[in-house]
Amino acid sequence: MNDHTSSRSGGFRKSKAALFGSIAVMTILAACSVNYQAYFRPPQIPGASFMGVQSCEECHEEIVSGFDSATHAKLLADGNHAVNMGCEACHGPGSIHNDSGGEIGTIHNPQADPDTCYQCHLDVKGSFALAHAHPIGDQITCNDCHDPHYGSAIKGGGVASMREGETCVQCHQAQAGPFVFEHEATRDGCTTCHTPHGSPSEKMLKTSNQMLCLQCHFQQQTAPDVILIGGRNHASFVSRGTCWTAGCHESVHGSHVNSSLRY
Repeated sequence: MNDHTSSRSGGFRKSKAALFGSIAVMTILAACSVNYQAYFRPPQIPGASFMGVQSCEECHEEIVSGFDSATHAKLLADGNHAVNMGCEACHGPGSIHNDSGGEIGTIHNPQADPDTCYQCHLDVKGSFALAHAHPIGDQITCNDCHDPHYGSAIKGGGVASMREGETCVQCHQAQAGPFVFEHEATRDGCTTCHTPHGSPSEKMLKTSNQMLCLQCHFQQQTAPDVILIGGRNHASFVSRGTCWTAGCHESVHGSHVNSSLRY
């Protein structure tokens, strides 16, 4: 290769590097220029314009005041984007609703539209597509379990685990007890064992085998044929399946007749 060819080759490599460098810079600048509105698109209501949270507060004072400390209040943006990132972020522009005196059909109702929630909660949308999931959209809505206007958006009172339990037992009353012999895991909340939106495992469990129980009930193998769990040898049971299908602890939420959680 002569000096002329080498020079051209070197120049081409420099030009190529400069081109890719320019593309990278433009990509970064484009990403920086995407504002919050491009990420979260409020529902569109033909002919309506955004009015701001102050207009909503005239009729919905209690909701607006509670929303100030809610997790979803983080949707509120600063500066030029503040107007349509309050109530109207999920409900759409409210001018027609306001002028009509609050007619229901003039404002968007996110309760019937989980896609409004999915704009931020894409991970949850994916969970609902798993093999075992709550029938969102068909039989229940996000608002059946969540209140987006208050606190952490989980319905119920007390600490987080209690709120989760109160929410679940609205439908799952049989699992709530009280029982003569309680499973201590239920005191820590239903999500100790279950994933609330969806799971690959039956009954929306976090895992499908005895490993779920072994998160709390540690096992110790002291000999080839001895696996101690709770001080008892479970070697002949662990190979049969899960702890609740091996003929032992079928009543996993609690029992009225047996301290080992049997029927």
